[in-house]
Amino acid sequence: MSVDANKMYGAVEAGGTKFVCAVGAGKEIIELCRVPTTSPEETFDKVIQFFQSHRHNLCGLGVASFGPVDLNPESKAYGFITSTPKPGWAQTDLLGTLRRELGLPLAFDTDVNGSAVGEAAYGAAQNLQDFIYITVGTGIGGGVITNSHLVHGLVHTELGHIFLPKHPLDSYIGHCPYHGDKCFEGLACGPAVSERWGIEASDLSTEHKAWEIQAWYLGAALSSIICAYSPQRIILGGGVMDVPGLLEKVHKQTLAHLNGYVKHPDIQENINNYVVKPGLGEHAGVIGALELIRRKLESQGSSV
Repeated sequence: MSVDANKMYGAVEAGGTKFVCAVGAGKEIIELCRVPTTSPEETFDKVIQFFQSHRHNLCGLGVASFGPVDLNPESKAYGFITSTPKPGWAQTDLLGTLRRELGLPLAFDTDVNGSAVGEAAYGAAQNLQDFIYITVGTGIGGGVITNSHLVHGLVHTELGHIFLPKHPLDSYIGHCPYHGDKCFEGLACGPAVSERWGIEASDLSTEHKAWEIQAWYLGAALSSIICAYSPQRIILGGGVMDVPGLLEKVHKQTLAHLNGYVKHPDIQENINNYVVKPGLGEHAGVIGALELIRRKLESQGSSV
């Protein structure tokens, strides 16, 4: 298939709460829709219906999905959502379903890797070679870019499941079905905040002590990630980070957990520009998915 610069790309940011579908090019979104993540069958039907009406104007589809996912093109399960704790979604053939129904060239990666690619191209990580994108929402994940390349490794990074110390005043049993109250996601994802306090996180006041504990966990995680990867910047996205004042609390807690060990002015004197929100806001993932397919098709030349 020839890549026509006048044609649009399709994008899917597949999340545990919603699938965001878009048609666009670069950072320009021409049309967008949000599909609630219910059963795979119901969700796929609505996603496919959206793209069918644009099918003949699209030269490819980028998919950035919640996981874990299989990113190995040689694997029989390539393109599957694998061992996710989301009910009904384990071992779901996401990529194969879209390929069969739409017949388009596809690019596939994790949702956080897609967001990282979008931020590198058009957002808060432009001109950086080493940075990390972390989302704090229904789950927690992280996309790592090193030397301007995504880190995949054996499977893909799972920063949401690094182990954290327990806050001394926290008795919550944890949300993660694999690690309970031991890991980052189990202690600090959106559902963990709601369960800990018995109220939806969005209904907690900005002055509630929940956010001091949340910032403590985020600071602990970021201090470990800084020591492990030495990124030039960390971008914090996801719905939880929309809470007013939370980012500033995270800045303070990150410095407190590091306790002066990593001595660099970007951290010690300018952390407001070191740990930041996405430059693309809530569209980082879907713009990143557009960028994933654009890059793939360009790297393959004029035929796919």
